[in-house]
Amino acid sequence: MAHIDDSAPKSHYICQTYIETSAGAGQHTVLKIGKQFQYSKASEAQERAEREARNDDCAGADAYVVVEDPTSGEVGAPTFLVRVGNVPEFEDF
Repeated sequence: MAHIDDSAPKSHYICQTYIETSAGAGQHTVLKIGKQFQYSKASEAQERAEREARNDDCAGADAYVVVEDPTSGEVGAPTFLVRVGNVPEFEDF
């Protein structure tokens, strides 16, 4: 039986969609997170982001990976796999 190292960093592959909403009467539109999906492979997250971005109700989608340190619980900054459509600037992420 293989031993699983619980202290090894864990990669989380995420597809996150965005929707456009009005900030109010006469205001500009803003992006809000629509849906989030987690996958075990980068290719799955990327394919889902590309597919979701084609939907009429989706402004855009990101596929990214974050690495979690299980000993501290800290999660690193995202590394983007693909950004499709209207997505927020990285600084806004």
